[in-house]
Amino acid sequence: MDSITTNECIIHFNNACYKSLNKHIENNNFSKIFILVDENTHEFCLPYFLERLETNIVIEIIEIESGEINKTIDTCVGVWNTLSDLDADRKSLLINIGGGVITDLGGFVACTFKRGIAYINIPTTLLSMVDASVGGKTGVDLGHLKNQIGVIDNPDLVLIDTKYLNTLPQNQMRSGLAEMLKHGLISDENYWNKFEDLSKLTLDDLDILIYESVLIKKNVVENDPFEDNQRKTLNFGHTLGHAIESYFLSNPNKAALLHGEAIIVGMILACYISTELAGFPKQTTLDIKNLFINYYGKVKIEENEYPAIIELLKYDKKNNHGNINFVLLESIGNPKIDCLVDDKIIVDAFHFYDN
Repeated sequence: MDSITTNECIIHFNNACYKSLNKHIENNNFSKIFILVDENTHEFCLPYFLERLETNIVIEIIEIESGEINKTIDTCVGVWNTLSDLDADRKSLLINIGGGVITDLGGFVACTFKRGIAYINIPTTLLSMVDASVGGKTGVDLGHLKNQIGVIDNPDLVLIDTKYLNTLPQNQMRSGLAEMLKHGLISDENYWNKFEDLSKLTLDDLDILIYESVLIKKNVVENDPFEDNQRKTLNFGHTLGHAIESYFLSNPNKAALLHGEAIIVGMILACYISTELAGFPKQTTLDIKNLFINYYGKVKIEENEYPAIIELLKYDKKNNHGNINFVLLESIGNPKIDCLVDDKIIVDAFHFYDN
């Protein structure tokens, strides 16, 4: 597969990854290389990566704990202190190997340490390959509120090697697939139709679908790098999805949801609201609901939990002037941004999901 060049970054795939990485390191006078991992990527991904890295530069490994719960400023402080203790300077390189938590947090650490050092992202989950890999969004959560602190700044390179997917459990694969389904719904009916039978997708299918998904997001981001207009469409399903994810993360009586699991619920809710407010075909909403629930199952959300989830909507990053702005669909491939939605319709959407 050909590499994809964005405005600020080059994304390489599979066999091209390590040749490009080694050439980049050779051509830039880096003083030290720091590799950020969690305990999972340290064990399952780092040895494979180090076998392909060709350099005599000093390498230091920094490990943080995995999981969204550790995507915090406190974790950043720990990494900043470690970089300082290990004599990182402005010519250091940080390589982030992991899922979206590692690439988001590692990117933010790099962008802010000594006012910015170079970094490279190596996403190892399906979700991070098709989502966090493109667009330069970095950051951390504020308590249980998703991605409230961060900057937009691109890595030098992104390396997408789908061999890392062999290390993933099935639920992580399903979580990443949710973002690819979203790309189809907001941008391309032909792409969407390739997911007609989710149970038959193979890793070979995924190589091409990942590439197409990265192209879809790349084209959106290049047209609107700072999310003033079209880039907001990438948040389809995320307004309520993030609120649900935050609610489950903060509630001790709930098992935390993976990002994609929450976004699947958010997209079903957004499709219902789209039918009510934007003319999205009712039968298409029903078909999407059936497809998603058959593959992902149903998340149990009690009616008495709706108000707390709706309350969390006020923290959504797309909001402005006190308005909660939704992305809705007029048809597959035709999103509509900055839509205001009454709480009653949101409650009706939850009832639709549950029934």
